[in-house]
Amino acid sequence: FQQWYSNSMKVICMWLADRLDLQLHVYQLKTLIKIVKKTYRDFRLQGVLEGTLNSKTYDTVHSRLTVEEATASVTDAGGLQGITMKDSDE
Repeated sequence: FQQWYSNSMKVICMWLADRLDLQLHVYQLKTLIKIVKKTYRDFRLQGVLEGTLNSKTYDTVHSRLTVEEATASVTDAGGLQGITMKDSDE
């Protein structure tokens, strides 16, 4: 599971890195937020260690999506429809 999680985050990170100079479309952003949050939660429930879950790759993805979310909330009012990188338990 640890390798599966790490590879999943690496793929998302590489995809975002390829589009570093482009702003994500609101639908891309909503989908990626859902995928990243669900992946994180599901693998945490499967017993993947915190060190693996909170890797540098995950931090990079999380940071990028948080910045994109902030940009989208300023430029596209209501486009995210309540979808956010912030966990509901925070």
